Amino acid sequence: MDYANSDAPPKAGPRDPDLLLPHSARGVKVVVVGGFGVGKTTMVGAVSEIPPLTTEETMTQAGVGIDHNPGAAGKNTTTVAMDFGRISINEELVLYLFGTPGQERFWFLWNGIFEGALGAVVLVDTRRIEVCFEVVTRLEDRRVPFVVAVNAFPEAPHYPVPELRTALALSDSVPIVTCDARDRASCRDALLELMVYLCTLAAQESA
Repeated sequence: MDYANSDAPPKAGPRDPDLLLPHSARGVKVVVVGGFGVGKTTMVGAVSEIPPLTTEETMTQAGVGIDHNPGAAGKNTTTVAMDFGRISINEELVLYLFGTPGQERFWFLWNGIFEGALGAVVLVDTRRIEVCFEVVTRLEDRRVPFVVAVNAFPEAPHYPVPELRTALALSDSVPIVTCDARDRASCRDALLELMVYLCTLAAQESA
């Protein structure tokens, strides 16, 4: 049919109803941070209800002597800008997830990624706890509320929460949870922990 000579409007193209949001939904920006190779891209991809946007690129010889990646020698890709995904908590709350680059030379991108973010999840690999020290310091300097999620890597050592809290110099109020960045339900629970923490902080400020 020639719609140019017809009163009938053209039909809309097909859209996946699973990708559409209710009109009542409120979007909240959350950032997933951590050192190189701790599982940020994996977490965003595992929990996102839409195909995630990733900016993974193959690492080359150009990074030798520049990038310092202790304990992640088998990893040959890296995020060079950000990861992006989305998860609906309910019909009224939707989280927009932004994963940050782990390489320090890309940390200048944090300024834009963190703009408007309500909170963050810090992923930790207990085999390389030290790679998160600078990440935690930057969040504290920015006054961004965060929870710590210990990614359960195979054969990674297990430490009691008090020891992890001491190692990361965290206050008693900062939640520490365990998650598997490959598992959707586990990642969702870590994000819910952040939401509960943000609500608690908001209640304390308004009291």
